[in-house]
Amino acid sequence: MSHTHIVAIGATGGTISMASLDRGGPATPSLQGEDLAAPLHQWLPDVTVRSTSLFSVGSPQLRIADVLAVARFASNAVRDGAHGVVIIQGTDTLEETAYLLDLIWDRPEPLVVTGAMRASDDAGAEGMGNLVAAVRVALDERTRNMGVLVVLNDEAHLASLVRKVDANALSAFKSLSWGPVARVVEGDVTVVYRPVVRHPALPYPQASPPRIPIVTAGLDDDGELMRLALHARPRGIVISAMGSGHVPVPLADAAEEMVNAGIPVVFASRTGGGTTTQNTYGYPGSEVDLLNRGLIGAGWLDGRKSRLLLHTLVSAGADRESIAAEFSRRGRG
Repeated sequence: MSHTHIVAIGATGGTISMASLDRGGPATPSLQGEDLAAPLHQWLPDVTVRSTSLFSVGSPQLRIADVLAVARFASNAVRDGAHGVVIIQGTDTLEETAYLLDLIWDRPEPLVVTGAMRASDDAGAEGMGNLVAAVRVALDERTRNMGVLVVLNDEAHLASLVRKVDANALSAFKSLSWGPVARVVEGDVTVVYRPVVRHPALPYPQASPPRIPIVTAGLDDDGELMRLALHARPRGIVISAMGSGHVPVPLADAAEEMVNAGIPVVFASRTGGGTTTQNTYGYPGSEVDLLNRGLIGAGWLDGRKSRLLLHTLVSAGADRESIAAEFSRRGRG
């Protein structure tokens, strides 16, 4: 790399920036973005690093407004000459914030989100390795026009596909259906595939909390919790359904009542991989039944990502037909 390569780093907190006040005690925020970025020159001597501390919070405390602020930071950084942008955050909500950023990121420059599973003072802390890998991915020409990427454990994943699948392991992030798009080995980025289509960016959603509950279908669900959600005046509902899109009939009945009340209802698979189907099963409560009742299938998107896409679409004033069309496009590839 030449000295012309510029990366902007925005830190929001998370485990990567935490340490324990007492050995063996719980970790709390202790490092700012500048602290995290300072050692990078050891491994990236030809990269100009511009680091900024945006927030210092655990990722469960991030809000939609914060994610929009991150998007504006990244856009401004590219406008000011950055060839790529890296966002540091906690891993608990990383898959969600990365996907929301992906929905609204309208630039070809790579936007990479990274973090760590272990605190900075842990004997096996991997945060610096993740950050170095994230910068390398963000500055690689082959990752341009791929949207937002998630980089941890020397793997790069599409934000639309990656999920946190383990609460503790270093290999916590996986794209179960397709795998990573790139790997970093000996400092080199190897890109193994690219998405066939990059969907157009959507307008920034409202900064208010998305009042869109996720209801997980379970054995013998009577649908009453779904009906209770109506009293909270939701802007939409996502059902994390069994298999490829199946629920008990009472839950399907309650969901149909929501649809008839003008509330968009999306169903995703709760399995962690695969897609909702459209014409595989036709029994009551199956995906065919749900589609006939006016529900919208999420395709490859899980419930958490479906909630954010639905919030973005509802914020833009999309009607049911437009919402169904967007889920068909973005949930199918």
